[in-house]
Amino acid sequence: MAPQSSQLDSETLAWIALASAQRVSPKLWLQALEKYQLSTVDLGSNTSSLPNEVKQLTNNISPPLIDAAINWLQASENRHIVPLSSPHYPELLKQLDSPPLALFATGNKALFQKPQIAIVGSRRASLQGKRTATDIAYGLSSSGVVVTSGLAMGIDSAAHQGALSGSTGTIAVMGTGPEKVYPAKNSKLYEAINNDGGVTVTEFFPGQGPKPWHFPRRNRIIAALSLGTLVVEAKIKSGTLITANLAADMGREVFAVPGNIANAYAEGCHWLIQQGAKLVTNISDILDEVGVQPEQLGLNVDEQNEKSTANSLATDKLLASVDCDITAIDVIAQRNAISVSQAMASLLEYELRGLVAAVPGGYVKLRGK
Repeated sequence: MAPQSSQLDSETLAWIALASAQRVSPKLWLQALEKYQLSTVDLGSNTSSLPNEVKQLTNNISPPLIDAAINWLQASENRHIVPLSSPHYPELLKQLDSPPLALFATGNKALFQKPQIAIVGSRRASLQGKRTATDIAYGLSSSGVVVTSGLAMGIDSAAHQGALSGSTGTIAVMGTGPEKVYPAKNSKLYEAINNDGGVTVTEFFPGQGPKPWHFPRRNRIIAALSLGTLVVEAKIKSGTLITANLAADMGREVFAVPGNIANAYAEGCHWLIQQGAKLVTNISDILDEVGVQPEQLGLNVDEQNEKSTANSLATDKLLASVDCDITAIDVIAQRNAISVSQAMASLLEYELRGLVAAVPGGYVKLRGK
């Protein structure tokens, strides 16, 4: 091991060593611990007194990965290695048949102990889908619930951003080493999560880049960490539905946001609802199901509901003339018997309020009736 290893306690070092044997599943290590009544320090030490079966496992321990983990940890006080035995290790994650033996986390590791809801969905989400993910994530975060997702483009990114705007924070589960941002476009979001009260976490060692088989493993962690998983836009055959199915297999709640029946990215949500997932239109649908009481900052539940209702029930004629699909500005003007310039001036106000968005070819409605 590296000379710096003396600064870590022996048990944490042992878990890191076991985790570095990447050809050995965590389940095998845990079975060996129980079968031979060994401590993690015994297994990690690779002493001659170990049974032959265990020696074969310890031969897979990787000193270069151990050194990489220690060097990564010591580069910043904001970095943490959380072994399976740590009080900071997420309790729900221990329910996996083969849980990660060590987690590499950057940021606020205290979030692991808070109630979490996963929000996942398509990387090629619609503007409406991303807005929905942002709004729901903000509402959950403002109610004391951590939003967990996978740092991907589309719905994942929108969920992380919405949660950061709230009061509780967000957990980003990565399919790479803790310092490798994938996709690279999310580097700023990665930094924001790490520095603004959130936490990024992975079971992969520093230096390890994205591999196709990493992401199913990441998805199982997202599902396991959370009380429930909300799907916002997904095709029938997608990694998102795999995450939802993993959550269901673990006995966790599955939620889905319905969409336009003509939208291919709503098919996955509709299929989940047909299979028994709870249809979600607001955060109360989620909080009621998982039994989490809102912790709004200075607002009781009734006040929060009134505020949400006031924001979402804009019913004037001009807003009603904007469709959820792209609506041309001249069509909006014609529907309201006003000039194009008048329509654009009014729509700017709605855009600032988050009710509509300007897109190539016109406007789309985000909220309201």
